[in-house]
Amino acid sequence: MSKRLSDFRPVFVVGVGLHRYQKYSPTPYVALGVTAIREALLDAGVAWPEVESAFVATALLGMAPGRPMLRHLGATGLAITHVENASASGSTAFRLAAMEIASGQSDLNIAVGVDKPAMIELGSRQAGLDFLERERVAAFTHFALLAQKYAHEHGATPEDFARVAVKNLANGARNPYAQRREPKSLQEVLGAPPLAGFLTPLQSCPIGEGAAATILASEDGIRKLGIDSRRAVRVLSSTLRSERVYEDNSGFDAALTEETVRQTLAEAGVSPSALDIVELHDAFTVEELLYVERMGLCDPGDAPRRLKAGHFDIGGEVAVSPSGGLIAMGHPLGPTGLGQIAEITRQLRGEAESRQHPNAKTGLAHMVGVGAVCAAHILRREA
Repeated sequence: MSKRLSDFRPVFVVGVGLHRYQKYSPTPYVALGVTAIREALLDAGVAWPEVESAFVATALLGMAPGRPMLRHLGATGLAITHVENASASGSTAFRLAAMEIASGQSDLNIAVGVDKPAMIELGSRQAGLDFLERERVAAFTHFALLAQKYAHEHGATPEDFARVAVKNLANGARNPYAQRREPKSLQEVLGAPPLAGFLTPLQSCPIGEGAAATILASEDGIRKLGIDSRRAVRVLSSTLRSERVYEDNSGFDAALTEETVRQTLAEAGVSPSALDIVELHDAFTVEELLYVERMGLCDPGDAPRRLKAGHFDIGGEVAVSPSGGLIAMGHPLGPTGLGQIAEITRQLRGEAESRQHPNAKTGLAHMVGVGAVCAAHILRREA
């Protein structure tokens, strides 16, 4: 039987930092990343030479961008691992960092994600194998079709999908790190020409640039370095899965999400009803409705009603994407999963300011990478 994170020594997030997610700018990626790292170091109260290893997540920057960035913090000889896993790159880097701490290989390390928009060549295009659909089905078309299917099965309306954007844009307006910081009404979200089907531009996440960093530590590291243990947030579980062949493969993203979240909840010994914060992969609004149901937060087809009733608001039953989610926060790829961890950490510490969900104790972070992989983590405040 494979071992779980909880079978090893405890792992804690002790520092988080971000560079605001934003539209493309002349700012070098080095400046984006170093800003996030320095904020995380300051948050943890540690110095760069005390960091034993770094996991650098990018999807768009090309080969080995970590060293030109990290050398500006000091040439300490630390181990550097580069991680690319599409939209789940940052989530995967976090998992690797957590497993290294848990196994005893280091007492303090960092996972940092940074990206800038760029033209990319997907690996599938170079595989030497032909695909029936090739690039003919764009991402927004795929999710528009899923929205149409959901509407047909559950009687959902265009307003039901748009309310996801209204909620998340309102949350993003309170977040100084978010790319979109203007709340929008239901009429404003629905008023633009659609990308496809029900989905309008504000129901799709912006792809920009930014950076996020998390510093992880063991109990030994916390004691040795004098880190404030009251602000340390424990990582209860970390799960990474890839898709299988599903009976209904049109919704493989949701099926994979259900399997991954079920596994990480079981490993953490947590029920869906115990979750206070959920940061999920809402690249398109329909994804939030699909995923909260598959995560067990509500029954199939009930997400629109609960959303409208405020159950997923900050201050509701469970705060879904209090950061603003990908819809408002943005989706620079490499940093996205780590930005979720930063938001959950701040929520569980009670440091999310105007976005604070009352009495938050347990949080779930979830990211999907091009539908092929899914990462999920559960964090808990134990102090």
